This record gives sequence, structure tokens and C-alpha cells, in this order.
Amino acid sequence: MSKVENYIRTIPDFPEPGIMFRDVTTVLQDKDGLRLAIDSIQDLIGDIDFDVIVGPESRGFIFGVPIAYNMNKAFVPVRKKGKLPCETISMDYDLEYGTATIEMHKDAIKKGQKVVIVDDLIATGGTIEAITKLIESLGGEVVKIVFLIELKGLKGRDKLQGYDVEAVIQYDDK
Repeated sequence: MSKVENYIRTIPDFPEPGIMFRDVTTVLQDKDGLRLAIDSIQDLIGDIDFDVIVGPESRGFIFGVPIAYNMNKAFVPVRKKGKLPCETISMDYDLEYGTATIEMHKDAIKKGQKVVIVDDLIATGGTIEAITKLIESLGGEVVKIVFLIELKGLKGRDKLQGYDVEAVIQYDDK
């Protein structure tokens, strides 16, 4: 039986020497790889009780929307600053070189809603940490965070202590 790992392309020394870039575009380009990735992420969510899936642009959309559809749940996008048309809340977070800002609509999460966050990859964890803060500031409860890939060497999970975090594939390197 095929594994999702078989569909991921590894590009050494990109974007800089010593980095092993895990490319998910090869998963998306293959119908069997895409189905396997979505099904594997959905399996990690399992039967937990939740109301909505939240995903950051852009690959959180790619994986989160079909799972929301399959599980008959709503999907809430988190976007880069300035991309959402209605009133938003925002959060700054650290990048390797500088900071970035993400936003979500102020009315996207209702008080008491249980939320699952879905994304393609966890590296340093900054983006997802910011998303958890946005959700909680609106009164939502993050009940699970699921990734296709975890780069364990970057210790992103450390920023998400206290949350139920799982990944389909874990790589020890950066």
C-alpha cells in the first residue's frame, strides 16, 4: 500500500544549504497522493466533536476545505493582512527574518465553537500559534491541530503545548 511519504518530493539545500525542503506540490499533482493525504489528515481528526475547520492560506485551504466538506463542517480561512473584505482581527507573528500578520473575519468563530486547525506543514509553529490566539480571542476552543508534515527539528510543537497536535508524517530534520 502506498504511503503519503512516497508522494513528497525532497529538495536538498533549498532555500539554503543544509535545508531539506519537503515539497507537497507533488502530492497535489497526483490524484492518488492527494486523496491519500486528505484521507490521512481526516483520519487523525477521527470522531472528535467539533464545529468548524480553520486553515491558513494557501495550503491550509487545499487540505482543510475537502475535509470540512467530507465531515459536513464549516471552513474558516485565515489570510495574510489585507486580503479579507469584512471587519477582521489580526495577529503578528515571527518569521525567520522579520514578522508577518494574519487575519480572520471577526465574525468567523462564534463563542463556544470547537475548532480543528488543518495545515500542510508545521515548521517553527509561529503561524499556527498566532491562529490559536485569534480563535481563542473570539471565544472559540481549539480541540485539535493536524498537519500533513511536521519538521521536528524546528520544534514548532513547543509553541503549541497544551493542544492536541498530530501530523501524518514526521521528519526529524529541518
